[in-house]
Amino acid sequence: MTDAIDLIAQTFDLPRTIPDVLAVGAFLKNTVCAATGGKAYVSRDIGNLDTVEAVERFERTVGDMMARTGLSPVAVAHDLHPDFHSSRFAQEMGVEAIAVQHHHAHVAALMVEHGLEMPVLGVSLDGFGLGPENQSWGGELLWVDGPRYERLGHLATLRQPGGDAAARQPWRMGAAALHALGRTDEIATRFAEMNGAAVIAQMLERGVNCPSTSSAGRLFDAACGLLGVYLVAEFEGQAPMQLESMVANPQIQPDGWRLSDGILDMAPLLDTLVGMEPEAGADLFHGTLVAALTDWVMDAAGRTGISDVAFCGGCFLNAVLREGLADALERKGLTPRIARAITPGDEAISLGQAWAAGLLKA
Repeated sequence: MTDAIDLIAQTFDLPRTIPDVLAVGAFLKNTVCAATGGKAYVSRDIGNLDTVEAVERFERTVGDMMARTGLSPVAVAHDLHPDFHSSRFAQEMGVEAIAVQHHHAHVAALMVEHGLEMPVLGVSLDGFGLGPENQSWGGELLWVDGPRYERLGHLATLRQPGGDAAARQPWRMGAAALHALGRTDEIATRFAEMNGAAVIAQMLERGVNCPSTSSAGRLFDAACGLLGVYLVAEFEGQAPMQLESMVANPQIQPDGWRLSDGILDMAPLLDTLVGMEPEAGADLFHGTLVAALTDWVMDAAGRTGISDVAFCGGCFLNAVLREGLADALERKGLTPRIARAITPGDEAISLGQAWAAGLLKA
């Protein structure tokens, strides 16, 4: 058995008792959760399920968690993405498999931490999660009531040239932003030092291998690309982390966003960032994004009458974003629900999956 000391990383009291459920987590920063007897037991971070070693750790952890907790699951919850190893594993376990959308699970995890059973608004900002119609989600405003959710809005989509490659090459998202702004002819010269810049411009023009995404992570990458902050990163999130570290005094561009039918479009801000000095751009990007998100959430709160707002997803590891938005919403009378006991990142996904699936089975 996996070492008992580090098998279970966290234990949570559930808002109410649900039937025994196993949840197998996300693809990145995978954890496993066993929900039984009114408690949820979350494993340590297993890692990304992209190597044989990680997959083997995952499968051992599932067995060890069930043995350690005495779990006899009536269902196993997994991510909506059908190609993750964890999803396939869940579907082969011989019990009912329940798919839980990634950003729904993020919000549900915060509801467990804060003991919430009434509907909440969830601002879920991260790199990627599959939507119900195979869309690339990542900048989502959700209404969540336990096992149910509704997408109230999302960030305006950007093309992602080369697909996943753009997550580690922010210049590609900078190019996508230029294309969205009608400035495609500037891509080859602005990113002249990048091999293939002219080809990327053609790909964007023709829509070839450029899936659309509402990802907040890719929005951060676009800003970094336009400002010249880590045009090529060693790992996903490196450039946005550097951009956050450069913030000294957040500034707001009053006309830096557009909001229509729940879609938050940051194109005016991105247009302004082109050619700015990185430090000034970091201040303007963060300050304006916080103001725009505040406007977005207040609009949804007015339409739904909900005042609790869950902050979810890896983008909320950014303290400037997290604390700035929390302060702004509190001043307007809303209640931010911030991940304190758990991380806002994907390690929390299994907890949210277990809660959402368990309520369906209750």
